[in-house]
Amino acid sequence: MARRVSLFATAARGTEELLAEELTELGAARVRADRGGVRFLANLHEAMRVALWSRIAMRLLWPLAENEVRGADGLYDAAHAVPWEEHLDPRATFAVEASLRDSEHSHSGFVSLKIKDALVDRMRERRGSRPDVDTRRPDVRVVAHLAGTRLSLSLDVAGAPLNQRGYRVRPTVAPLKETLAAAILRAARYTGDEPLVDPMCGSGTFLVEAGLLAVRRAPAIRRTFGIERWPSLGPEARGILDGLRAEARAHERAAPCPILGLDRSAEAVDAARANVRAARLEREIRISEADATWPLPLEGLDHGLLVTNPPYGDRLTQGGQKGMKTFYFHLGERLGALPGFRLAILSGNPAFEAAFHRRPLRRRPMWNGPIACTLLEYGARGLDARLAPAEEPVDVAPVRPEHREEEHRGQRGRGRWRAGHQPGDGHGDDPGEQ
Repeated sequence: MARRVSLFATAARGTEELLAEELTELGAARVRADRGGVRFLANLHEAMRVALWSRIAMRLLWPLAENEVRGADGLYDAAHAVPWEEHLDPRATFAVEASLRDSEHSHSGFVSLKIKDALVDRMRERRGSRPDVDTRRPDVRVVAHLAGTRLSLSLDVAGAPLNQRGYRVRPTVAPLKETLAAAILRAARYTGDEPLVDPMCGSGTFLVEAGLLAVRRAPAIRRTFGIERWPSLGPEARGILDGLRAEARAHERAAPCPILGLDRSAEAVDAARANVRAARLEREIRISEADATWPLPLEGLDHGLLVTNPPYGDRLTQGGQKGMKTFYFHLGERLGALPGFRLAILSGNPAFEAAFHRRPLRRRPMWNGPIACTLLEYGARGLDARLAPAEEPVDVAPVRPEHREEEHRGQRGRGRWRAGHQPGDGHGDDPGEQ
């Protein structure tokens, strides 16, 4: 496949422009950010480079068709019109994955079933027999999205979400998606050439994504892709990927600067260390137990990027908000005492900014799964504007042990192609800690 075809990379809401920048750097053509992702043109070599190197894309989709459909017969007819015989053969396995938004159908399984029936019927008519279904590890994964009456059908080039890097062996409750963490690091202009600290590191997602950047390691270097098993393109894709993987390994380096993670939870520290080991970044990343509202053991670090995703708390109860405001205030006092560090903080609580008591240089809306958040960036102290002298909020009681417990609970909380539309609503990140 020498010619370029239309592809769509999904992304977390608020990160589409960051993904567009990344895809341009990776050699994609006619890049255009859209709702829930980025449309672009790529040939097979360029597409494989994107699959291997994109840190922000959630899924890499090859759109096949887009149609207005009504009822079960509409679903079947639209799917039956797709030339599936160009992509599958009877010896291949496949699966259909459907997502719905504002649809007349209430069950994604029903939509998947009608598309599956149409696919196998067409394959019988054109090839004389049908491929089998394998929902666990199919050779070809078909992705269907039905938004209202608009049905889009695509092939998943990677075969599974690109955030699945292979290092998350010890997740904590509702961890931050790897792709969202990578997007935040790009937004903060982190390249791996300065120290990085996460004082509330959770299971260590920011740390590992920063480590991968620092050693210049392709995020998907240790995984295979669905396209490698496609009857139509598998052998060609595997040959290209073999070359790209060898090139990527030769590109790696030792991290030039330290990466430090801290967390007050011993369980989180253990999880982060396990994930760092799984990512083979033990020499690049150090993790220790510490409370972010107390003096931080920075081991001589006096500059760099501090990035974190603090607890959001319970936004529905007054008591919960009071505890969180107090926590944010003390966090602002402590982090504000680090003059050489610029800060990038993903806030999911509207009360954070005022209680933190520093004026950010930039605000960027982002979605952590269903939660509307803001990425707040602060310059190193003395370079950014300050608010009035910090005073503890008068309506907030001092931090008590129960508030500290509350703070942590709140956080847990391929042939002929036509460009299709694949909104990203169904591929968001889950909320939570790193």
